[in-house]
Order: sequence, then structure tokens, then C-alpha cells
Amino acid sequence: MLRLLAPALLLVAGVACAQEAPEQVLERAVAAHGSGDLEGAIRGYRLYLKARPEAIDARSNLGAALAGTGRYTEAIVEYREALKRSPGNFSISLNMALAYYKAEQIARAARELAGLHKQQPGNRQVVLLLGDCWLRQGEDAKVIELLTPVERQDQDDLGVAYMLGSALLRDKQVELGQRILDRILRHGDSAEARLLLGTAKLNALEYPEALADLRKAAELNPHLPDVYSYLGRAEMDSGDMAAARAAFEKELAQNPVEFESNLNLAVLLKQDQDYAGARKLLDRALLVRPGDLRVLYQVGSIELAEGKLEQARATFESVLKQAPQFVEAHISLATVYYRLKRKGDGDRERALVQKLKAEQDAKDQHGKAE
Repeated sequence: MLRLLAPALLLVAGVACAQEAPEQVLERAVAAHGSGDLEGAIRGYRLYLKARPEAIDARSNLGAALAGTGRYTEAIVEYREALKRSPGNFSISLNMALAYYKAEQIARAARELAGLHKQQPGNRQVVLLLGDCWLRQGEDAKVIELLTPVERQDQDDLGVAYMLGSALLRDKQVELGQRILDRILRHGDSAEARLLLGTAKLNALEYPEALADLRKAAELNPHLPDVYSYLGRAEMDSGDMAAARAAFEKELAQNPVEFESNLNLAVLLKQDQDYAGARKLLDRALLVRPGDLRVLYQVGSIELAEGKLEQARATFESVLKQAPQFVEAHISLATVYYRLKRKGDGDRERALVQKLKAEQDAKDQHGKAE
């Protein structure tokens, strides 16, 4: 978001005088920025800020120019400096949130946007960005709460309907999700409609039907966010790991921070013993959902496979502290204990596994009886 601080001036050929006044330097920076010369603008703003470090707008403009060149980390530094001098400045805070978003730091972007939403609940840009961040983080209940009133007010916005429908289906609210889906379907066959249909069928474990819809969605719009992620999951659940890997790679090629693709492709790479490649993907997944237990479990599994037993022990113990019913983590921790020659601890974990499995079997039998 560029805020021009002075009338744009035509650039004059020649080298600026060494004694050029700060205001002239600023004018040249603003003019360069307005004409698309971002590197020239960055140099000018930085030179001006040496003389006027307290200039909030110039520092914000520097952040915008840096973000425009893809240097989001540097832009965030400048936005933070500007906010020190202008706390609560909505425009600067929004630009900083956008920089986090574009830098693929989705969790941090979501925190910043949530604060902005409290300041301006009706700001459409903030609502849509926050909804997208929460959807990526798997915060389906938050997406539903955020977007339901928006969708009621504007039922023609298919983007809102798609995000809300996705969250409802993932939250197993099939009836409400179907209502949103029907509205999209009334606009004719589309990639969005096919993706929602495929998602619903995937959740119902109808793999052949899900694959048909998801493949059609990818055919209609190969750039639709999440389409290859869901297709990869359907291929994976159907047993075609090569097709699943290809789908996840396509998703990440256009959306490097899609959580499920990072996690599932990491699992496939781990199976191929490409531990370095898998760990890179898991680290990226943790940027989107810090502390996610499924990701941490996979991290522990890699540490175990690499023989890093103490690291694996600490990881699995941390997972189980938060999720004591996580059977696979108990099994893996038992393996670690046995390899560490801690037979008593290993036996205890094996007993817990047997107990948890027996409890699950009893629940399953009770469910069938009903």
C-alpha cells in the first residue's frame, strides 16, 4: 500500500549533488517508487531515513518497496520500526500482516490479522485474508464463525461460499456444507463445485467417486488452491503412492505452504528414506501450524529412523504429554525405550498400547451394537 508523500517529480538526468537536501532525496525516492523503480526507491528512502529516522511514512514506504521486490523479511523489520513510532497504525499493521502472509509465515499473519479484525470487524480485506489463513491452519470452526455472517449478507460471493463450504465439510457439517455447495452448483459445473463434491466424498470414504470429481476439478482449473492436495490424499488413500506424490508436488509448486501436502509428501519421502527432504517439508508445515502433533510425530519418526534416540524420545514424550491417547506415538516411544535399553519403560508403553487398543475395540463393538 503506497502512500505518496510528495507530488511525483520527473527524474532529472545526472548525479545528485552530494549536499542534496533530505526533502529532495525523499522526492526522488517517491518519484522512483511511483514509476516502478523499486530499487531506486529503496536506496532513496534509506538515504532519507539516515537524516530523518523518525519519518514514519517514509519508513512505511520503504517497507512497501521492499515487499514489492519480494524481500518480505526486510519489509517486516521496517514496518515494525514504523509501528514503534506509530503504535496501532492500521495501514502499517495491515501491510505487515500481508508481508507475513506473502513470506509464507501463515501462523504469524493470522495473529496479526486477528488483531486487525478486532479493530475493524467490517474490513473485507482483513476478513478474507484471515479466513484464508485460518482455513490453511485447519481452524475450521473459526472460519465458520467468521464467514457465516459474511456469506449471509453476500450470497453472490462464490469465494466466500467456497471457503465457508470447505470449512463446513471438513468440520463434518455436511448438511450446511451441502447448502453452500448447492449454491455454487447453481452457477454451473466448476472446479470449485467439483472440489467440494470430491471433498465430501473423500470424507465419506467414497474413494473412486472422490477421485473422479477431484480429477475433474484439477482439469477445469489446475491452479485452484488445494485441488492437488485433496487429489493427492484421495490417490494416497486409494493406494497409488506415485500418483499421490505427483499431486502433492503440483500443489506445492504453486502453493508452498499448503499444510496437508507438506505433511503427506514428507510421509512419502520418509518411506523412501529421503529424511532430509522430508524434514524440510515438515519444518515448512510447522510454520503454518506450529506445534501440530501429526507433524511432530513424523519428526520423531525421522529421528528414530536416523538413530537419534534421545531426540526421538524427547519428541515422542512431548507429543504424548499433549495427546496421551496417541497410540502410534506410544508404539514408537516403546521402540525408542527398548533401543535405549530401558526395558521397564518400554514394557510400560507396550501395556498402554494394549489397553488403548482394547478400549477402542470396545467402543467399536458398542457402536456396531447400536
